[in-house]
Amino acid sequence: MSWKDNLIKIQPYTAGEQPDKTDFIKLNANENPYPPSPKVIRAIREFNGENLKKYPSADAVPLRNALAKRFGLECENVFAGNGSDDVLALCFRAFFNSERPIIYPDITYSFYLVWCEMLKIPYETIPVDDNFNIRAEDYRRPNGGVVIANPNAPTSIGRGLDFIREILSCNRESIVIVDEAYVDFGGTSALPLLKEYENLVITQTFSKSRSMAGMRIGYALGNSEIISTLFAAKDSYNSYPMDSVAIAAGIASVEDEDYFNRMISRVVSSRERLTAGLRALGFNLPDSSANFVFAEHSNHAAKDICEYLKAKDIYVRYFSKPRIDNRLRITVGTDGEIDKLLDALSDYLK
Repeated sequence: MSWKDNLIKIQPYTAGEQPDKTDFIKLNANENPYPPSPKVIRAIREFNGENLKKYPSADAVPLRNALAKRFGLECENVFAGNGSDDVLALCFRAFFNSERPIIYPDITYSFYLVWCEMLKIPYETIPVDDNFNIRAEDYRRPNGGVVIANPNAPTSIGRGLDFIREILSCNRESIVIVDEAYVDFGGTSALPLLKEYENLVITQTFSKSRSMAGMRIGYALGNSEIISTLFAAKDSYNSYPMDSVAIAAGIASVEDEDYFNRMISRVVSSRERLTAGLRALGFNLPDSSANFVFAEHSNHAAKDICEYLKAKDIYVRYFSKPRIDNRLRITVGTDGEIDKLLDALSDYLK
């Protein structure tokens, strides 16, 4: 027996490559190409550093109040944490404690698998169809919980409210988590269903639509009992998850709705340019509801295209996984970045 036998054996989540340089086009991490609200930057600059000697609000109440006001909820319906990954990890720990397997799509956010293995949660993956659509009827089976990303990643496909309602209606005895990391770019939020279904949990993030990936802010919305259970799980290992600067910056972002809407419109407009440009070059891709597209070229291998672009200092995401190993996930950048990407792809295809 060795101390090494007590080390966890797990395959961790792999994020998009982070090159150690500055002169490149980064379209592999689904980051927003535009800066956060000027009010966010002002809040950070004007933050009184002397206050860092004190603990922050243990439950991030000021930020939760701001989010509750925006969504027409009460503070007791909002949980805030260090990015939606942290919030989702807490959800897995707090809600999935039965012997039945949780279920989620076979092609989706790969962190779900990591949390299941780390927390020893039984799970089953449900295949999406040949067009990468999640079929609600496939979720009519006994389970210990359901997780649906909507819009889904990496496929970019978003589904409507009736789709989520169908899944909720046949899983009233399980917690259903709807991961809405990309919903602001054209997806449909399950928010109107919160009062109808007590077992619904919605998670969202500031990393994508609010251009604050570097600040790490995520949150969950749900009924008061669900949210209090999340706080119990949080307080069992880290009673102060969010720092004071993040809380101040998050509030500033939530309070600048005009800037938020204008930046969303810019990304969506650029996404349409990117989609049209890729299709003109012979790529196949579904209509995206996110800030990225999921593209395939029938005559050229995705891995080869990815390596070619990398040599040109353009980084996109390639997944060496069954069913999607000939597709590229490409983040929507600025119009200038999109033009350079399309020019490079045109040169490659020639």
